[in-house]
Amino acid sequence: MPVVMEPSARMQTAPPAADGLLLLAHGARDPAWAAPFERVVAHVRAAQPALAVQLAFLERLTPNPAQAGATLAAAGCRHVVVLPLFLGSGGHVQRDVPQRVAALVSAHPGVRWTLAPTVGNDELLVQALASIALRHLNAPPRLDPGS
Repeated sequence: MPVVMEPSARMQTAPPAADGLLLLAHGARDPAWAAPFERVVAHVRAAQPALAVQLAFLERLTPNPAQAGATLAAAGCRHVVVLPLFLGSGGHVQRDVPQRVAALVSAHPGVRWTLAPTVGNDELLVQALASIALRHLNAPPRLDPGS
């Protein structure tokens, strides 16, 4: 169930349509690590060209959530969904992400920020990962990359 983060946070079952989407990934030292997430952004933009979309990273890469959120607020977004692109719900998802969203609420009080559940909790992703695993199980043998 998504959490709508406003000055007084409350639970909401179906958020109203957003005019902004902030995709939030972990980050890494190697900028090439972000390529799959950039492809997600490209697919979202192709599917909904009018939607303002920003990719942000908790660590090491830019933009960070504050920078990406400021870009969306400056673009005139009044409602932004923050979607954590994490497989699990560990410390970052439980502590860091809500803290970053709370900071966005404080910095941009005219914007409603909805924190969506992490993608790893979405049954569609779980099924896609299972399908990929099964596809590889039945794939023709390949040379061991270590050989």
